[in-house]
Amino acid sequence: MIVDPKTETLSGVRFIYSPHCDDRPPDMAITLVVIHNISLPPGEFGGPAIEQLFLGQLDPTAHPYFETIAALKVSAHLLIRRDGGMVQYVPFTRRAWHAGESHFGDRTRCNDFSIGIELEGTDTASYTTVQYEQLANVLVALKQRYPSLRDVRGHCAIAPGRKTDPGPAFDWGRLANHLPSGLSLA
Repeated sequence: MIVDPKTETLSGVRFIYSPHCDDRPPDMAITLVVIHNISLPPGEFGGPAIEQLFLGQLDPTAHPYFETIAALKVSAHLLIRRDGGMVQYVPFTRRAWHAGESHFGDRTRCNDFSIGIELEGTDTASYTTVQYEQLANVLVALKQRYPSLRDVRGHCAIAPGRKTDPGPAFDWGRLANHLPSGLSLA
């Protein structure tokens, strides 16, 4: 797996462009990966709702919960499904709208300098083996393409009190066993 330098996308991964992104500030180095989780409707896996949300096409009448989120303008760079399938929505050099109000160290606006990776899951459901494998492979490819990348954190670490994902079900130790050198976990 590699990041194609012409498109700034993962080679061999399905790409669907989300309109919920914009340019990063000039000369902004990518230094952080933020791990999220998502399931739509909450606690249900599979189906088109995540993609529809990231594309701004979620039907608010399709499920009662969707009424509360259909107008959101959110995205992530990458989604890793339960079966290991991946979809990329934003080129890595663009700013996806995944972190919201956030801070890391003494820096705010984490979207400016981070890559957002969504895992299909919940805070309490165990993630699948293939999701950990795919995430590790993606992190290796990202570190090779963006040597400035140094840290991997959960959404909960950059938006404490506001976000809880990827939650207690995420096994940071399991990911650490496959982490490329030069990256630190929280």
